Amino acid sequence: MAALTSASLQHGFHSVPYSTPKELVSVTCGLATTLKRRSFSLSYSPSTLRIRCAATKPAKSPAEEDWSTKRAFLLEKRVRSVEAKEAFRLQKENNFVILDVRPEAEFKEAHPEGAINVQIYRLIKEWTAWDIARRAAFAFFGIFSGTEENPEFLQIVESKIAKDAKIIVACSSGGTMKPTQNLPEGQQSRSLIAAYLLVLNGYTNVFHLEGGIYNWYKEELPTVSEE
Repeated sequence: MAALTSASLQHGFHSVPYSTPKELVSVTCGLATTLKRRSFSLSYSPSTLRIRCAATKPAKSPAEEDWSTKRAFLLEKRVRSVEAKEAFRLQKENNFVILDVRPEAEFKEAHPEGAINVQIYRLIKEWTAWDIARRAAFAFFGIFSGTEENPEFLQIVESKIAKDAKIIVACSSGGTMKPTQNLPEGQQSRSLIAAYLLVLNGYTNVFHLEGGIYNWYKEELPTVSEE
């Protein structure tokens, strides 16, 4: 037990020295009381006992920061999510346009009748050294149809849909802006990214299909095929 005499108890950036196991129990209990409902874990080495508080959140990745910014903007602009049945009603009764941003091949297999397809991502087209390297990277993970952002997305949308049109943006799974316990900032998706780009570039009536085309199929709403 002599090894414990020089140890210290660390919480965050603070150290609390102790000299005996009895004092260790006392200090630990005191910190547990201070932390109250916050959960924590203990780890011990001969020189130091560390307490890691679960309330300390890890830093966000660049992708998470990017989505957090986009989500905040969508919420600020009051972009609303609608369920599949509501989207179908709005399309039929209120002249809403369904903008399907899935790849063209998926769109042709089946899509809501009257939907307009402008893919937000497209197959990698060029054959520069960089593009070949990207294809190889995708192939390494078993993906032989690698995609890239479609640089003509907004230009094509603007050629087909007026900026004051009422639009419901859809993709395969839809994503969500609703927070959950595991996803406190929701889940980004192609349709939400597309909605962000549309609002950012002057579209004023943009909605989002919650659950995506998957939920459209699940609700057995009308679809057409181009194959």
